[in-house]
Amino acid sequence: MASSRQIYQPIHPDFLVKLLPEYVEFHNANTAFFPAVHQVPWDPAVRKGAPVMGGSEPLKVGNVKDVPLSKCTMRIFTPEGTAPAEGWPVFLFFHGGGWTLGNIDTENAFSTNMCKHASCVVVSVDYRLGPEEPYPAAVEDAEEALHWVYTQGKAQLGVNVSKIAVGGSSSSGGNLAAIITHKAALASPPIALAFQLLVVPVVDNTASSSGVPYASWTENANTPSLVPEKMIWYRQQYSPNEADWTKWDNSPIFAPEEAFKKSPPAWIAIAELDILRDEALAYAEKLKKAGVEVETKIYKGSPHPIMAMDVGKQLVSDAAEALKKAFESL
Repeated sequence: MASSRQIYQPIHPDFLVKLLPEYVEFHNANTAFFPAVHQVPWDPAVRKGAPVMGGSEPLKVGNVKDVPLSKCTMRIFTPEGTAPAEGWPVFLFFHGGGWTLGNIDTENAFSTNMCKHASCVVVSVDYRLGPEEPYPAAVEDAEEALHWVYTQGKAQLGVNVSKIAVGGSSSSGGNLAAIITHKAALASPPIALAFQLLVVPVVDNTASSSGVPYASWTENANTPSLVPEKMIWYRQQYSPNEADWTKWDNSPIFAPEEAFKKSPPAWIAIAELDILRDEALAYAEKLKKAGVEVETKIYKGSPHPIMAMDVGKQLVSDAAEALKKAFESL
């Protein structure tokens, strides 16, 4: 018997044959029946739920505790077992949610996966969100977290601050992680990072539905979940002043060449059917031209929110393996 529930987010016919069948099944059973955040009046209460349905349960790790910063909180995940003599490596992580959604619980599953399978302490930052706290609030919180880990991490967490990696998921988390790699490179003195792990990031907030310079904004305009209208809505909630979009701590693709040349090796996960695909590829190319070792992984048949769902388990496994190898190479 056909469902009588209203469908708010149908999959466009052009994408039914392009998407992973698992995603189509999940979307049609769940996401389709809820309006997207940009389609309804803004209500901060929406943050009580997950930005994307379908995520896994967190794994068991050795310890979880919250540590306050001046204007936000960090959650610390410590592995089971005995730390190496020099201390655990540490992964500074930023959750997704378009700088507008998400909270400290949003990506506990991803954080525990990295903690357990890459054998590192994970520091997940509950940065401030727009529209209440617009740009550059999130950047300020991210930078404070970096400096806290670098200056306090050994004493407070027992981590090895010569093995700091940064990473983030989705538009906002990947954006903040990329920005922090440049902030670290340009700090005085510089903070040497070991690795950066970017999952479907925003790196250019000047991108638009015109498809210039990124064709994926038009090719994937009818993709599920992150359509151009929704991405622009997120951007405006976070960064309402268009003049800020070209600043490199808003759009890290515009960071100084010096910062690119000092960037750590990168692993960048890209969803084939994401409007953000081509800017991530352009960012990877810019890193390579600066002499940085970069691995890009394109997930075929995947839309933007794939990592937050069980059908993205392969991506999570790949990310943990890349992070583990980066730490072991030091």
